[in-house]
Amino acid sequence: MPTGANSKRKYTYVWVSTIILVFGIFAVYEISKRLKEGSVVENDRMSINTLHKEVGFVVNEGRKRKVPDFSFLNQDSVVVSNEDYLGKVYVVEFFFTTCPTICPVMTTNLVELQETFKEYEDFGVASFTINPRYDTPSVLKKYAGKYKITDPDWNLMTGDRDAIYTLAQEGFYVPVSEDISAPGGFEHSGMFALIDKEGYIRSREDKFGNPIIYYRGTVTEKQGVNAEGEPQQITMLKEDIKKLLLEE
Repeated sequence: MPTGANSKRKYTYVWVSTIILVFGIFAVYEISKRLKEGSVVENDRMSINTLHKEVGFVVNEGRKRKVPDFSFLNQDSVVVSNEDYLGKVYVVEFFFTTCPTICPVMTTNLVELQETFKEYEDFGVASFTINPRYDTPSVLKKYAGKYKITDPDWNLMTGDRDAIYTLAQEGFYVPVSEDISAPGGFEHSGMFALIDKEGYIRSREDKFGNPIIYYRGTVTEKQGVNAEGEPQQITMLKEDIKKLLLEE
């Protein structure tokens, strides 16, 4: 028969276990509720592993979102347009060569993709500078050499500032801006967009059919997660590029 002290300890354990159980049920309920309401943030989606492996279309107002027309000079001073990418699967980024923070990591990840798919003639990358006043074709050429960018279908493009910003903000819904308080003087996203052979923006969907839209370009596979606990998505991007390359 339990002593008074043992009996008290036993009831304490039962009480604590009950509290933990109640809070656990509440947490699951809250996450489920937020998922149904579409209010779960990206980190929540990733942490509870709701991503599907189908590469769906990004739809806006009932229409599949397509890359808008563009035409800019590349690192070889050659005019490149969206039509040059038709028939290719490619990744889009917005960057600038003097970026002191996320751009070097983004470029490293894109070079990794370049090496992974170097045997595929229908794979490419489209990099648009958000600092075209400084990033001339010759500057972009040096940047390409520094990072060993060798894929002939990887174009680092420059041109009219307003046209590039419109492409980013209205074409891809990616925020870019000049900001003297930001590192390097510019604020921009570190995300990659995946485009299929017909020029449509593609991405994985969560289990409710909502596209994740972009892939995180600021964490390498080797890192795994960054300081904020955000997981790398380059492995996922590689898988989805391969799927689109095999699409007929």
